[in-house]
Parts: sequence; structure tokens; C-alpha cells
Amino acid sequence: MPTARKSDANPLNRYKVPILDRTLDLLELLSRHPEGLTLTAMTEALQMPKNSVFRIATTLTLRGYAERDEGTKAYRVSRKLLGLGHAAVGGERLIQAAAPILAALRDATGETALLGVLAGSHGVVLDQVPSSHPVKVVVEIGHAFTLHTAAPAKAMLAYWSPEAQKAFVQQMKFTKHTRHTITNATAFLAELKQVSQNGYALDRGEESETYACVAAPVLDHRAHPVAAIWISGPSDRVTPGSLSKLGPKVRQFADQLSRQIGYQT
Repeated sequence: MPTARKSDANPLNRYKVPILDRTLDLLELLSRHPEGLTLTAMTEALQMPKNSVFRIATTLTLRGYAERDEGTKAYRVSRKLLGLGHAAVGGERLIQAAAPILAALRDATGETALLGVLAGSHGVVLDQVPSSHPVKVVVEIGHAFTLHTAAPAKAMLAYWSPEAQKAFVQQMKFTKHTRHTITNATAFLAELKQVSQNGYALDRGEESETYACVAAPVLDHRAHPVAAIWISGPSDRVTPGSLSKLGPKVRQFADQLSRQIGYQT
């Protein structure tokens, strides 16, 4: 007796458009590799015919959603795709409202101030105002950051409902980067609870021991976290002893941005 295919379990599967499904697979793959991937690497990762991958990648490039480095032959997502993410969280309104607040936060702390959002299984940097120090942390706009180590990701996830948190966190991967990295869901959920109590989140050298970060959520009119702002600096300046002082300061600026986009206490 023939068995039903797994893909038949959801009756909506019959409405899928195969080429669109493969295109989204490719975009999601590229979003996880901001450094870019070659045609061969994409083909191997997706287990798709090389000709199909080439045609999809070429179409995305022609439409401006991907870029191809002529030197390395690697494809990566473009700023145009990032722009769609901007629109989903208020677009240029959020960026424009955040700009003077980021500058003020940079001036108040001396460290690079950044704005970012969640994007599926990672976060994305939308804007930054670099520190004026000669040694500083500077991140490319569009950079994808991992969730379990990043202060901004913790700041946003901490304001989800407990049910949504648990379901999401159970699917996360907890790759160990340093001796400070959180490496399991139980510890991460406990960290989110602490973040919600404090109103700010920390990266205590969890991805790299060379820098540390302090973040706070940006809330919309529904009190839903739509973004986060944070500061990032070398660990010899953003020290463990300074984090408790910097946290409330970052939260103050995040609250200011929240009120500007509609949040009411």
C-alpha cells in the first residue's frame, strides 16, 4: 500500500509554486551567509540542479535583490532586500527617528550605537553611528548577527510572550563561541527572564571576548518589540563593571525611540 508523502500532510502544499519555493530557499540561504556564496556552494547546500540555481541567482541579481562579486564569483543579498525588511518594521520612519537618538547615545557613552531588527533565525543591523575613539567596533549595515549571543536579539526576544519565546528558542542552535556563550535553551530562557526584569540585555563577550554590548528593545504602540538599539565597544572599555551603569542609559534612549514611534507607557 502506498504511503502518503510528508509534504502531503499540509493540504496547502498543493498550492505551492515550486520555482518561488526554491527562490525563497536561496534567499534564506544567502541571508545566513552575508560573506556570500559561490554558485557551487549554493548548489551543494540546496541540493538543486546547478542550472536552476544559476537562473534564480541571475534573476535576483538583475532585479537588484542579490549582488555578484566579479572577483570571488560569490553572490550575496543586497541592500534592496534589506529595504523590504525596513518596510516591514516601519521603513524609513524607524531609521529616521532612530538617527538622532543613535547619535545622542554614541555621544553619551562614547561607543558605537546601533539599530537592528530580528529577521527569521538571525538579526540584521539597520544603522549605526560609529564611536569617535580610534579603536572601535564598526559593523556593516545589513550584517546578520546570531541570536543566542547578541544583546539586541535578547532585548527583543525578552518581550515576546512566554509561549512564543519557548517555541522559538527550542528551535535555536546554541553554537559555542567563547567560554561565556549560552549553550542551551534552558539557560537562554532564564537569561530572557532576567532581561525583561532589568529592561536591558548584555553580551558579555559571548560571541567574541574582544568586545561587549548593551541593548534595549524598541516597542511599538502594541508594546511589541520591533527593533533594538545598543552600544558595542572593546572589552577593555565596556567592562563587566560598567555594564550595570550602561544598561539603564541605553534603555533610556530606547524608550525615547519607542515613544517616537507610538509606544505609550
